[in-house]
Order: sequence, then structure tokens, then C-alpha cells
Amino acid sequence: MKLSEIKAILPTLENVAFQLEDGTFVPEYFHVTEVGQINKNFIDCGGTIRNEKVVNFQLWNADDYEHRLKPNKLLSIIELSEKHLGIEDVEIEVEYQAGTIGKYDLEFNGENFVLKNKLTACLAEDACGIPSQKPKIQLTQLNSNTNTCTPGGGCC
Repeated sequence: MKLSEIKAILPTLENVAFQLEDGTFVPEYFHVTEVGQINKNFIDCGGTIRNEKVVNFQLWNADDYEHRLKPNKLLSIIELSEKHLGIEDVEIEVEYQAGTIGKYDLEFNGENFVLKNKLTACLAEDACGIPSQKPKIQLTQLNSNTNTCTPGGGCC
């Protein structure tokens, strides 16, 4: 989800709720402690220089059990970040701690924001030497001269 998308959704909501992919919810008393832009400059394993940008939201649970972040408040935090930090309309990445800090993509299911699990990937698969798919062979192509057990052969 891009920043412009969440900005369009927030005014239509009465409450802001974040849900993990497994259906569990971030406690409703969460805080958004950071909104910013992260720029990542790196070289992949194939030697290609890459630059990625994401808007980062950090969710945090405190012992502030009465706290509820309203949509207009989150929208004002986003707009303040745009004004003072110059953040761009790029994909949103959410940091949320459940055991350790996790990074999630963000989607909206029509009612709640969903934290989607992110996966690592090789960006230069052609340079890694890892086949894109395991070769498939027919059992009839296997060498029949190998040690094999036969019924009554005493090998097992």
C-alpha cells in the first residue's frame, strides 16, 4: 500500500485497527511512534547497485491501555511528516514488535489494515547459481544398476 492510499482510506474510518495475517490484532491501545522515509542503498549479490525507498510506520504497545489512535490523528501525523521530512508517495512498511521487531507490508481488507509478512529474496537469481526450479526426472530414468532391495533379497 502506498502512502496516498492510506491517506485516502483514513477519512472513511471511525477507528484504526491493525491485524496480523494470522487474524490476531495489534492491541487497540497501540501508538504510532514513528513515521518517516527509509532509503536503502545496497549492492545485490549479482553486483547491481540498488536504491529502495519505503515510508516507515512504527507501531508500539505501551501500558497506556486507554489510548486509541483515531484516523484523523494518524492522518495529521502523516501530513506533518510529509511537510517536514519530504516523504514520498511510496510503499509503506510497518515495524511491529512481536517477540522481535518485524517488518511488514501493509494492505487494507475493507475494515482493518493488515500487516502482511515480508519475505527475503535473491534479487539477482541469475547470478546466484541457484536453479530456478529443481530438475524433474522420471523414475524410469534412474539407473537400475544401483543397489536396490528386492523382496526376499535380505537387504532390509
